[in-house]
Amino acid sequence: MSQNLPKLTPEMLIPRMGEYIVQKGLISEADLQKALAYQQEQISKEIPCLIGQALMDLGLLNRDALDQVVTEQIIQLRSALQASNRNLEQRVKDRTADLNEALTRLSELSQMKANFIANISHELRTPLTHIKGYLELLVTDSLGKISDDQRHALQVSQRAATKLEGMIEDLIMFSLASRGEMSMKMEKMDIRRLVSLAVKSALNKAEERGVKVLASALDSIPAVQADSEKIGWVMNQLIDNGIKFTPSGGSVVISLKEEGNNLVQVSITDTGIGIPPSRLKEIFEPFHQLDGSSTRHFGGTGLGLSLVRQIIEAHGSLLDVQSVEGKGSIFKFPLLAVRE
Repeated sequence: MSQNLPKLTPEMLIPRMGEYIVQKGLISEADLQKALAYQQEQISKEIPCLIGQALMDLGLLNRDALDQVVTEQIIQLRSALQASNRNLEQRVKDRTADLNEALTRLSELSQMKANFIANISHELRTPLTHIKGYLELLVTDSLGKISDDQRHALQVSQRAATKLEGMIEDLIMFSLASRGEMSMKMEKMDIRRLVSLAVKSALNKAEERGVKVLASALDSIPAVQADSEKIGWVMNQLIDNGIKFTPSGGSVVISLKEEGNNLVQVSITDTGIGIPPSRLKEIFEPFHQLDGSSTRHFGGTGLGLSLVRQIIEAHGSLLDVQSVEGKGSIFKFPLLAVRE
């Protein structure tokens, strides 16, 4: 089959050869048309024929003139290619410089945002402490007797102040994590006790929403190496999240399970609304809510899961999420077991 292929010649590399020869004044337009007709005739007979060969066969151009034209064209093509490459290289350099500048600017803006969040959060702490202190004095009649209606109003204010305090603490923790300043106090801790405390702290909210919160852990579960305060916060956050997104009559279960001899798997399973598979990554974006509308049903700053993942990763672990839309979600992560 390769014997039927036309012989490769320099002329094959030159587009629009006939027009160039006319422009050079070596042949007339009429000569070119004769050569093109001759070329088509030869091709119809299945005889390979390039325009240069056609011109020579008809005696309209000699070999030396054709070789000169081909050489000129190849040199011009090479020069054009080199110029194009230089232009492309410069564009790549310029684009790379632009991207580096954009990344630097983005990093600076991210740092500025973290600093702003840290500063404003610390500034909010002081007046909030005063508000909480005076609310406590009023509720306990330390500043004089109050009516039952006044006490109820003050208790509502106390709950709102406590919620606001939690948001401020989340903002401070986020700013520390963003700047790489989140410290970890790794120690041996009773993970079963931490689970029990997390469940107890969630009971009131769960009862209000008609959701059951349960713990599942064998007595044989060993201690783990972790920062008890931060892992406690992670558990509270994941349980709270499960309650928030689980309809009345559903449940949230936090369980502990040994994985081999070295790990304890912590799992928080809910029967909530679930997460669409295409949007699983979005839940870890800071200040992001899957329902971002002004009428969204679920509150929060959108920092919780972002911080949860950062804390888990700071422990050298990974947070795994499995979810089925309309059926619920499972958040789980392993911690290093500590045995006697």
